[in-house]
Amino acid sequence: MKKIITFLLTTLGLTTACGQQNFENADVKAFAELTEDPAAVVLDVRTPEEFAEGHLEGAINIDQKQSDFLEKATSLLSPDKKIAVYCRSGRRSASAAGKLADKGYKCVNLVGGILAWKDAGLSITTDTYEVDLLKTPGGKTIRLVALLHASIRLVYDGKEIEIDPVTKLGNRTTDYASMPKADYIFVTHEHQDHFDKGAIATLTADKTQLITNRRCAEMLGYGKAMANGDALKLADDITVEAIPAYNTTEGHLQFHPKGRDNGFVLTIDGLRIYIAGDTEDIPEMSSLKDIDVAFLPCNQPFTMTTGQLLNAARTIKPKILFPYHYGQTDVSQIPTQLKADGIDVRIRHYE
Repeated sequence: MKKIITFLLTTLGLTTACGQQNFENADVKAFAELTEDPAAVVLDVRTPEEFAEGHLEGAINIDQKQSDFLEKATSLLSPDKKIAVYCRSGRRSASAAGKLADKGYKCVNLVGGILAWKDAGLSITTDTYEVDLLKTPGGKTIRLVALLHASIRLVYDGKEIEIDPVTKLGNRTTDYASMPKADYIFVTHEHQDHFDKGAIATLTADKTQLITNRRCAEMLGYGKAMANGDALKLADDITVEAIPAYNTTEGHLQFHPKGRDNGFVLTIDGLRIYIAGDTEDIPEMSSLKDIDVAFLPCNQPFTMTTGQLLNAARTIKPKILFPYHYGQTDVSQIPTQLKADGIDVRIRHYE
């Protein structure tokens, strides 16, 4: 009888005499439904080598076997989110779920792991980009794909939206040729980590609309140039506002002079997304209202310090914050620093 009870406790993810906190187990069907929930985070706890061979789309990879697993997980994952955890067969993910549950996380473990997922005929990907799913007020889904540094891909209702597409930066590359042509391309300013003529050409088709500042439109010879403060209706459910983006610190003003560059606020089916571009915590941020998602840069001398980013976040008050354009700046403490402000900070590979 004791063996039967122990088996049932283990299967259900209940606490045992060891004092482990509860976590849920889910079969493939229930787990697949959970991965479609924008309020859930999918966590792959296998090795990077296993992850590269194939994983669930949008999964974050943190190796459960590494000694700093909990440190990395707690810096990247919001305790307010349900964590959908999987591994190869379900054993490592159960261990990881238990450890995270001890830290207060709500975890769901995939029984049978990715092997069961594949046996059920569900798809995996070798795409290593991180994906966040957001729901618009109108009930539609936006996929936010973290490409690199300041390059962001949005997929909404069959439309492809590219922000500052750049093919190569350092040792990282983005294969835009493998992606669909863009419906809209937004370029904030002319610096090479934001403005790449080759990437723009690769993504451009007859349908593509390029929206940028005056300087980039002149350099390309085409595109819709927006000045700070301009607004544009692109479709019945998509509008864009051009927001100032500039430096304020003495000695740094030449990097992004006031009036030249843009940030953008995209309103997509009622969801407001602020892409700040290269800027410091400028006074104009106090005028931004009802921001659901904010992308804020963090690497001096070109953009903000971590302190400036915290000030900007508390000024804008987005529901979700993505620090981006952060290079070698350590942004790992920002989720903890903004926890009391009720901001869901998500660290993605925007080095």
